[in-house]
Amino acid sequence: MESEFTSNLWACFDKIYCISIDERKDRRGKAKLQFRKVGLGDQVEFLIVGKHPVDREQGIYESHISCMKKGLEAGARMMLIFEDDVVFDRYNRHTLSNCIDFLATHQEWKIFFLGCLVANSQPTENDSVLKVKYRSLAHAYIIHRRIAETMIDLPWRHVPYDVLLKSLADESYAAYPAFAFQSDASTDNIHSLNLDRFRRYCGGLKRIQKMNEWYYRHRLVVIAIHALVFLVILLLVVWHPGNSLP
Repeated sequence: MESEFTSNLWACFDKIYCISIDERKDRRGKAKLQFRKVGLGDQVEFLIVGKHPVDREQGIYESHISCMKKGLEAGARMMLIFEDDVVFDRYNRHTLSNCIDFLATHQEWKIFFLGCLVANSQPTENDSVLKVKYRSLAHAYIIHRRIAETMIDLPWRHVPYDVLLKSLADESYAAYPAFAFQSDASTDNIHSLNLDRFRRYCGGLKRIQKMNEWYYRHRLVVIAIHALVFLVILLLVVWHPGNSLP
């Protein structure tokens, strides 16, 4: 069980929500255990939603927008939004504290992820924060009031929620190392069944997230090593005795 100090850190967020489908009591129970592990206790308000009758992607979109509307109506400046399949790993108070310091001292951020998949990342002056080019996953993120005010006015356009986030969040940041991951619980989104199976084949989303984070933190080294190996192979081929002139 985490300390009262950690609980006070989470209290820096004005509203904390967790989206959960009404019939998935199993997920809510597991989510509550995860929240207690990191000191969130009863600070999380569950937004219980029904399955969308036609389009699950639309249901996901509308659920996240509903959280923002509730937070804005309550006067929240920073809203922390979870999905009920979140799991925590590598969590520590120091990382969370550094992330909160960053949010308090930088005005340009729009969305801050506690864990996601990225298409690029860059270090910042804060050792616990990366500036990222967001790719996907929206199971644990902080959204600033100013972008939430923009998003609640956007109608559903048959675009998955994480694709919408990718198009809007030009100032996205993420915790480093990430400590919130999406579990391998079975998906309720029928459009993602094949993707869900592929992720399991690759070892699960937690492993994929960690590999994604590691690659973009060390990409230049990885590219340099591959280039060096290619150069060595090329030199060996060129200088092979069989290729020498008589």
